[in-house]
Parts: sequence; C-alpha cells; structure tokens
Amino acid sequence: MSSDVAGRSTDIIPPEQARTLAGLLRERVRRSPDAVAYRQFNPQTRQWEDLRWGELGRRVARWQAALAREGLERGDRVAVMLRNCREWVMFDQAALGMGLVVIPLYTDDRPENVAYILQNAGARLLLIGGENHWERIAQVRDQLGFLVRIVCVSPLPDATDPRLVSMDAWLPASGDHTLRVEDDVADALATIVYTSGTTGRPKGVMLSHRNILWNAYAAQSKISVYPDDLFLSFLPLSHTFERTVGYYLPMMCGSTVAYNRSVPELAEDLLSIRPTILVSVPRIFERVYNKIQAGLTEKSPLARKLFAAAVDIGWRRFECQQGRAARSAGMLLWPLLHRLVAAKVMAKLGGRLRFAVCGGAPLPPAIARLFIGLGLPLVQGYGLTETSPVLTANSIEDNQPFSVGTPLADVEVRIGTDDELLVRSPGVMLGYWDNARATAEMVDAEGWLHTGDQARVDDQGHVFITGRLKEILVLANGEKVPPADMEMAIVMDPWFEQVMVIGDNRPFLSALIVFSAERWPLEA
Repeated sequence: MSSDVAGRSTDIIPPEQARTLAGLLRERVRRSPDAVAYRQFNPQTRQWEDLRWGELGRRVARWQAALAREGLERGDRVAVMLRNCREWVMFDQAALGMGLVVIPLYTDDRPENVAYILQNAGARLLLIGGENHWERIAQVRDQLGFLVRIVCVSPLPDATDPRLVSMDAWLPASGDHTLRVEDDVADALATIVYTSGTTGRPKGVMLSHRNILWNAYAAQSKISVYPDDLFLSFLPLSHTFERTVGYYLPMMCGSTVAYNRSVPELAEDLLSIRPTILVSVPRIFERVYNKIQAGLTEKSPLARKLFAAAVDIGWRRFECQQGRAARSAGMLLWPLLHRLVAAKVMAKLGGRLRFAVCGGAPLPPAIARLFIGLGLPLVQGYGLTETSPVLTANSIEDNQPFSVGTPLADVEVRIGTDDELLVRSPGVMLGYWDNARATAEMVDAEGWLHTGDQARVDDQGHVFITGRLKEILVLANGEKVPPADMEMAIVMDPWFEQVMVIGDNRPFLSALIVFSAERWPLEA
C-alpha cells in the first residue's frame, strides 16, 4: 500500500510487476485475497453475491484445467460471447494465463458477422451464455467446422451438436488446481478485437499484454482510483473501452466491480449498488438528460427556475474551481440549491459518485454543462480500439469539459493533413490480423497512427475533436458539411433517440430519425 497526494491509500500494481494481464490477476490475488473483486446478482436467490480475489484465483485455475483438456496450444484463439459477468473474467484470465488469444464477441451481433469473425480468427473454442446465444450460433454452425468445443454457461438440454457442452459438465471438480501464468508473453498477442465493420468486413485489432497494461496504468494516472472504489459495469466487455477501464484498471487498483443486471435495470442498480465510479458513453447521459427535460415541462415555473439556477450557479462554481472564473455572490446560494435540486438528481445516480468517465463518442456540451453544474465530476476521454484504447483524458483538477482532455503520459499527438489527428503511443496495436495492407494504411512508416478524426489542440494541450474525415458530406453544389453538430443538436430533443444526417452528392440535407420509444406512445 502507498498514499497519493490526497493522503488516501492506493494499491496499484505497475505493469513491470504484472508483466502480463494474467500476471496482473496473480499479483492481485497475492496482495488482496480477502478483498471483494466482483459483485453479481443471483436471479435464483434474488441477492447480490460477492466474489473475493482469492476465490477468483482458484476458479480461474479450475477453468484452466478444463481448457488444458482441449489440447489447446499457446497462441491458439478462443472466443467469448457472453454478457458482462464473472464467468467472462474467469474465461479471459484462464485463457490469457495459458498464452491463448481471446476474441471478444458482441452478444447481439448478426450470426453471419459472428461466423466471419470466428472463421477469420481461426477460433478453436467458443464460450456462450445461454439459449439466445446458441440460437444465433446454430444459424451458422455449418460454417463453424473449425470449432472443436462450444461451452455454454447455462445448460441446453435440447441442443444436439456434439461439440456443445454445459459449463458445469465441462469444468473439472473443484480441487487443488494450480493457477498458471505464462510470464514470457508480455509482447505477445493477447487479444484480437474486431472493429464494427461499418464499411466492409470487420478488421481484427491485435493488442498485446503490454499494450493494454500500459494503457490501464496510464489511464489511472490521470485520476486516482482506490481499493475502496466500486465500479458499476454495464458497457459490454467486448468493447475495449470497458475492458481496459472497467475491468483491467480496477484489477490493477484493487477496486470492486459490480455487474449491472441489464441496461433497462440500470436506474435500479445505481440505487442499490451506489457506485463511486461510472464508466459510460454519452447515450446514457443523453437519456437521463432527456428524462430530466421532459420532467421539467410538468413542473411549476418556480421549480424550472430553481433547476436552471442550480445548473447555472453550479457551473460557475465548477469554472471557479478550475481557475477559469472568479468567485461571484451568486455562489453563496449553492448550498441551498444543492439541497433543493442537485442532491436529488445525484441521488438517482446512487449518491456516491466520485467521478464518471465518458467516452466512445462526443458528449454534447449542454449535457456536460448540466451534469457538471449539478455537481457530478464528469470527465471525457478519447481513444480507439487500435490504441488499447485511451489516448487522451481530462482529470478532475484539469477538466475542460468541451475537450477530450490532454494526452496520457508517453502519448504523442500532432495535427496532420486536413487537420487529422495523428498519434504515437505504447498502446498502438500490433496491427490488423491477417491484413498487412490495412495496417499500413492505418499506421505509417514513422509509427504515427492516423485516427481519421479531425482535431485541434489548444495552448494547454487539450485536444478538441472537430469532425471525422470520412463523415464530411459534400453536397451537389460542392459545399462541405460536417453532420456531427447537427446530429448532436437534433438528438438533444427528448422526442428523438437516434439521428443520422445524409446528403452526400445531393442538393439538400435529410435526416433519418428514430423516435423515442418512451415519448412516442405518450404523445401519439
């Protein structure tokens, strides 16, 4: 244990001590065997259950004993198609400790996409969750002859595929299994994460143990994370943002992770779990923002004025704390406004959040201003799957909410042609799996990764993402239009759930809009 500048105890495992992602677990088990690692809801008992680090290590060793019986060799690929849960972590850690390469799959991906990824990676074993996952796999199982084993967490009594086995039948009896950690694979391939494939087939991003360990360590250096912190995990672990920041980083810092039951139950889980740290994407805050705005329309004029005053004065208070504004007389009203307005909103988020991290897409400024004004320490970051993923982030002390922060330690940034953001860092991928051409297009000969995002950097080093090169719409008259700001403005309306502005090579702009499933029945 050591202490940070605030005098609080930290227990951070540095990358050089962990050496590998599996070594990270081994060291955490050694340091904190009796501390709670994970909290998960048991639908049978209707109770939240804790799993401690020492027990996690024993269970991972049991999973390794099962994997060893499949005749897998170092470097073989294994895949996981499972919602966030302890079994995801056990499988991942067991495989990584044996030198295997883990392929995460989205649980709601199209069957043909899943088949392509498994085939492209040459996966030999697949872990799935239950009947809904098997239904997807069964549609393409004639294309999956290379799989030697499919393990299902929940039993499927009616399935007839000889490769399919339930997790309970597959795992050996509990006993004295040895936790295995290959220490000499720090620079070796740890995982292949397939991009969404919005244009063409998905590409497999190859990340090493060292890539991800460095990224988790550099990210936690921006904002202190403590052993008594509690994360609420709801973004899919198949997404590198959640995997690095919501899984490996808490393990590095000795924190506890609770798994959200489902996104529809997120509001309830925030109240029951009461997390101290939330890793999120803008869409979650947009939904809460829209609910707040819709609720305000039903309030009295006085209540609306009090709410607006709380946001306004809270924002001024934040700007003062950041050294960008002077104190004003209106700030004397903050204790009253906090009690009457802000505290009630923060209570719906659990009431204990030390900070929330938002990434994955731009956060509309009005939404950032509202939540920060109400007292939520909300910081944005930026990155790509190809960079493990975090490149830049704000800190609590230096928080420029309309930027994506300053570069992490050892990250270099520069602005290239057409204002494209170029980066170099220890987190840059090994390349794309079996796709040297795409790798060369993404990372140049000098090691600069071309993000495809347009950006500017201010005098303090804050990075502002201003657009996307490939998303610029060129109208029939030659006018160039960046659609992101328009889309962001439209989706701020509670009526709308999603929006896409189109108009390339046309004389006018149009928008494809998905209406809010909650608002439409109420107003129709």
